[in-house]
Amino acid sequence: MEPRQFYSLFMIAALAVFLLARYLIPKPATYQALPWRKRALLGLAALVGGAFGAKLPFVLSPQEGWLGGPAWIADGKTITTGLIGAYLAVEIAKLALGIHVKTGDTFALPLALAMAVGRLGCFFNGCCAGLPTALPWGVDFGDGVRCHPTQLYECVFHLIMAGVLWELMRRNWLRNQRLKLYLIAYGCFRFLTEFIRPEPRGWLGLTFYQWVALFLIVAMTIQWQVDRPPRKSTQDAEPQFADLVH
Repeated sequence: MEPRQFYSLFMIAALAVFLLARYLIPKPATYQALPWRKRALLGLAALVGGAFGAKLPFVLSPQEGWLGGPAWIADGKTITTGLIGAYLAVEIAKLALGIHVKTGDTFALPLALAMAVGRLGCFFNGCCAGLPTALPWGVDFGDGVRCHPTQLYECVFHLIMAGVLWELMRRNWLRNQRLKLYLIAYGCFRFLTEFIRPEPRGWLGLTFYQWVALFLIVAMTIQWQVDRPPRKSTQDAEPQFADLVH
């Protein structure tokens, strides 16, 4: 099978994992009370916003021309701006639909699992690799040079975060803040791993994606502070995970 076909299969698998996980995880009563159409529209907003956000750097790239040239339609995606696009799209959809319920926690764990699967697609496709390395786990992606398998590093990160998010849900900790925690953690991870990625350096010696990661960290931290919940109410208690785990 061609690498591109592997990539497409993993992208389809990532979408399936996202939808299945989002369907299966227990949700707060306030979210379950929403009409199914509004819940479906929020999921659609996340997918569409993520897809357009992932293309944004190629739209803005002067090398690609207006609307990113052929890359806008055919290729080129970045997860960092895709996450921002998905987050903003859901928030805009909530405003348009008059939804005031917190929904971030319903996206966090499914997103982490889907991202882990999607990065495997990048690995088999040979894209998004890191700089050359002499480390024993360096991978030759077909050009005779062993490089950091940054796709696998990121896959492991998302799996670890999925475990953290599951445990937070099981213990009912950080309600309504878990997606922010995940995005802040990813911003930190991406900022650090950019130092072993072959991206052009810009202002202050940082890459475009490092600036995006910093923006993500700062924005989510500010929103976390603004969005601090009041004392826990028993009225909207989250379904307990004990029956699922044991």
